[in-house]
Amino acid sequence: MSASAAAASPVLRLSSATPPLAPLHRPFRRRLPSVRCSLAAAPSVRAPPELVDSILSKVKGTDRGVLLPKDGHQQVADVALQLGKYCIEEPVKSPLIFGEWEVVYCSVPTSPGGLYRTPLGRLIFKTDEMIQVVEAPDVVRNKVSFSVFGLEGAVSLKGKLNVLDSKWIQVIFEAPELKVGSLGFQYGGDSEVKLEITYVDEKIRLGKGSRGSLFVFLRRG
Repeated sequence: MSASAAAASPVLRLSSATPPLAPLHRPFRRRLPSVRCSLAAAPSVRAPPELVDSILSKVKGTDRGVLLPKDGHQQVADVALQLGKYCIEEPVKSPLIFGEWEVVYCSVPTSPGGLYRTPLGRLIFKTDEMIQVVEAPDVVRNKVSFSVFGLEGAVSLKGKLNVLDSKWIQVIFEAPELKVGSLGFQYGGDSEVKLEITYVDEKIRLGKGSRGSLFVFLRRG
């Protein structure tokens, strides 16, 4: 199928789609004042390496959690709870949150990726990678790369990070940008997400969305 035909396909008319990598998505109504993250040094609190290795092994090869059975999700949640006991104080102020992260697990498949990660969406869009870049002091960039009908595509969002308290952040995203082949356009409007950082170190970051979705991020590079 040509690029123009792919762009005209009903599945690519995504004005009502949930933006990618969104633990909670709703229309943005009111802008909050920005509170920037401090680059204070993080205390030397680290979880046992076997706990970090355990949670990564449990999510590996599961298509970011999609293929896990119910008891598998519970096992991931149990390890995440143990890791949370080692979370540094005020993780939102730690430089550890910055960097390039890959989404390797979410307890709710549609929380990261929206329409692209529904059962129908996964049949049409083959997800290649789901990346979140957090740049100092307050920029977040989300990107879902996929292939569809033989064409390479991506959905990207840029957002502004606001600190709500010692563990919770809010990100206000601009309208998503969709690219398929040589075609690109924006759709939808501003949106916001809220995420609690429950653990972070040099290798992984764990987060929980406002509705309880558990995320596991793996640092890249």
